[in-house]
Amino acid sequence: MTSVTDGGGRQRRRLTNAVKEELRDLNIQLSQLNRRVGASVNLKDVDWDCLDLINRTGPLTPSALAAEAGLHPATLTGILDRLQRAGWITRERTPDAADRRAVTVRANRDRNAELFKLFAPMNERMDVLCADYSEAELELLAGFLRRIVGAGREATKELAGE
Repeated sequence: MTSVTDGGGRQRRRLTNAVKEELRDLNIQLSQLNRRVGASVNLKDVDWDCLDLINRTGPLTPSALAAEAGLHPATLTGILDRLQRAGWITRERTPDAADRRAVTVRANRDRNAELFKLFAPMNERMDVLCADYSEAELELLAGFLRRIVGAGREATKELAGE
């Protein structure tokens, strides 16, 4: 076992810090890519984030989307208005709900082709990168990224006081 005070401990800290730095760089780069994609289809950053959540987890209620996105429901109303006006989503009344105002938000999947086209160059690059890894390595990487997402969720909840 390697002690924190010996050379192995320093090397591990250096490597751990390198991973953290690369994840920060990844965050910045993906944010830039998402901003470019959003600008190409006239979506604000927060609108794009919500549309992506709807596409990935929907259909869902506005309350569920607000919770998932970490947004105040009043803020979400404006976002949903913009997305609906632009044809990205529909709001459907929930017929069996006790509250007649209850709606479900759905993505208009026919619009996704526009997004796929914009993300195609990045997806192609990812396919090329992933081809260099074995299935076992890809499983390791996917597991690591899932754990990073979980850590991010936990940290976000702590900051929100949950």
